[in-house]
Amino acid sequence: MRWDGISEFVYVADYESFTRAAKELGISTAQVSRQISALEKRLNIKLLYRTTRKVSLTEEGRVFYQHCRGVLDGLDAAEQAVSNLQSKPQGRIKLTAPVTYGEQQLLPLVNDFMVQYRDIEVTAFLSNQKIDLIDGSYDLAIRIGKLSDSTMMAKKLSRRTNFVCAAPAYLEKYGIPHSLSDLSQHNCLLGTRDYWHFIEDGKIDSGKNADKEKNLRVSGSVQYNSGHSLVDAALKGLGIVQLPDYYVQKYLASGELVSLLNNYREPEESIWAIYPHNRHLSPKIRLLVDYLAEHLV
Repeated sequence: MRWDGISEFVYVADYESFTRAAKELGISTAQVSRQISALEKRLNIKLLYRTTRKVSLTEEGRVFYQHCRGVLDGLDAAEQAVSNLQSKPQGRIKLTAPVTYGEQQLLPLVNDFMVQYRDIEVTAFLSNQKIDLIDGSYDLAIRIGKLSDSTMMAKKLSRRTNFVCAAPAYLEKYGIPHSLSDLSQHNCLLGTRDYWHFIEDGKIDSGKNADKEKNLRVSGSVQYNSGHSLVDAALKGLGIVQLPDYYVQKYLASGELVSLLNNYREPEESIWAIYPHNRHLSPKIRLLVDYLAEHLV
């Protein structure tokens, strides 16, 4: 009896729907409801908030879900370990990633992955905010830069480089900055932050980069929360911009933008796949993470 209602509860938490959980489990919605009600009665706690429009976890429900999800993932892994090695991975993967990186780099690869593994379903939520994986029932997140959450496990997937660049027309009119102090004389096109990252003294010394990193406050006539719009502004000669390589590489290659202050360029930032520390990494998630690590550049 200790297993009664566990699968039903986890599926409802995953899909935030009794109807969808019942469909995935191949049973009636009424049976799902009965099993979870019996589970709550047996535990003497309320696991779910139910309204006509939404199903969500209580605080006790979130704690119970984390453990139950790990148990079911462990069972999935056990079945996978003894199943036919040629069997195809299947099931749902829920992930989150930064908006532009997700659109340009990540999701095209996820689509390629799904072409190979037709029984995989993916739900992706792109956001530049750091989403709570536990609260949102996410399997993994893609994060860029330094990691601060020690409760998560992480695997390095790739890296990116930030470039400072401008259009030749702008540089011809306003001159080329040769030092960080020169930027105060230029129109800097800002994103969501009013500072840029650099190596302070212009010398990259392997193993000591952390001591030389500098955040430089800059200013200008433009501030957008869109990398594409900042690229467009730079291409039209409005000013100097600092953006990751995947925004500007093709324009640097074509000469439409010119890379500046290369000696002050900060070290490459790592790109990570992270997942909850206390959650077993199921075979389908591990397969996707390994695929991304192999194909991201």
